[in-house]
Amino acid sequence: MKELVEVIAKALVDNPDEVVVTEKENGRNLTVELHVAPSDMGKVIGRQGRIAKAIRAVVKAAALGEKKQVDVEIL
Repeated sequence: MKELVEVIAKALVDNPDEVVVTEKENGRNLTVELHVAPSDMGKVIGRQGRIAKAIRAVVKAAALGEKKQVDVEIL
């Protein structure tokens, strides 16, 4: 999941070198934390959070095959 979020985020931002993705696993739950430059925050969130929702939807769909619950946090 980490690689998936990283590829999506780097395609969206102006500063792809500042994209940092970390994973925290707790049993069946997986939290993916996305850190981007402050100037790129709006590009990752999108208007009314639409891009953030789309990223979360893609990651959750990918997690169905692994039978895990994945949360994406944008920091």
